[in-house]
Amino acid sequence: MTGKIYGIDFGTSTIKIYQKNDGIILDEKNMIAVANRKQVIAAGNEAFEMYEKAPANIRVTYPVKNGVIADIANMLDLLNYMIHKIAKSKKLSAAAVIVATPSDITEVEKRAFFDLVASSNVKTKNIKIVEKPIADAVGIGLDVTNAKGVMVVDIGADTTEVSIMSLGGIVISKLIPVGGNRLDESIKTYVKKNYNLIIGDKTAENIKKELACALPVEDQSIKAYGRNVVTGLPSEVEINSSYVYESITEYLYTIIDAIRIILERTPPEISSDIIDSGIYVTGGSASISGLDKLIAKETGLRVNICKDATDTVVNGLGRIIEDKKLATLACNLKQTNFSS
Repeated sequence: MTGKIYGIDFGTSTIKIYQKNDGIILDEKNMIAVANRKQVIAAGNEAFEMYEKAPANIRVTYPVKNGVIADIANMLDLLNYMIHKIAKSKKLSAAAVIVATPSDITEVEKRAFFDLVASSNVKTKNIKIVEKPIADAVGIGLDVTNAKGVMVVDIGADTTEVSIMSLGGIVISKLIPVGGNRLDESIKTYVKKNYNLIIGDKTAENIKKELACALPVEDQSIKAYGRNVVTGLPSEVEINSSYVYESITEYLYTIIDAIRIILERTPPEISSDIIDSGIYVTGGSASISGLDKLIAKETGLRVNICKDATDTVVNGLGRIIEDKKLATLACNLKQTNFSS
């Protein structure tokens, strides 16, 4: 595997790895299960299966929070676990690694991604950074290297990033702490309040996928299972889509407010480009029914919900790796020496 080039997207919810000439070789939950605070017993999808079901001595967590690394030790263990999984050995020899990072974070937070890969079992001295909005736009199939401005809204698990790009760089960007997980939390709260039922994160996510809509629609319902607040016993109820709409609408408008703020700050010449091409929406929650109609109604602009919206960042890394003309979109960072 010597001389391979890899692209890594450390998402809050998932970790994805692209390998040159082979495409996406890893797409798993960015989750780790640790027993007694030190022994890694599972990572990725295996750890997700244990989530909300593990005994007290097993801690199942997401090492990435709000788009940045919150637990470096566990993230390093998780990355090494995944390297072993794809390489069938403890080390992975690579010619280069390109990492996607949010744009609207501090240099220290950005450097943490670099140092993480440098400390891992990926043996390479060539580590480059690509800002996520750039990778997103490239993954959609947009040309970000010319003078035409493009607007991308990436609704992730913990954050939503609204960005305007032109000439291979980011003109203006805003990162807000609202994403799919915030919608799930709101659904959990509403279900507890209206149905006296305590549900888990997985159940809330499933309700969101099945019933979430950005506009009022004809009522639908699904069965949900949890613990009754009054009796304390396991219970089953029919969840109504109108409650789901009520629970998430406030957060959808928070995202729309962020889009408006960016549009208000956009240079006039780029504004004309965005009127022509519209807004591109990616990320896991881009699939919420009616979201394009709601954003279009509130902004007066055309809205494009991207195909394969959850993979646009890693696909963008892939295109940057495969196409030499796009190589300049990845930049270098020097490794920090923490020992001095």
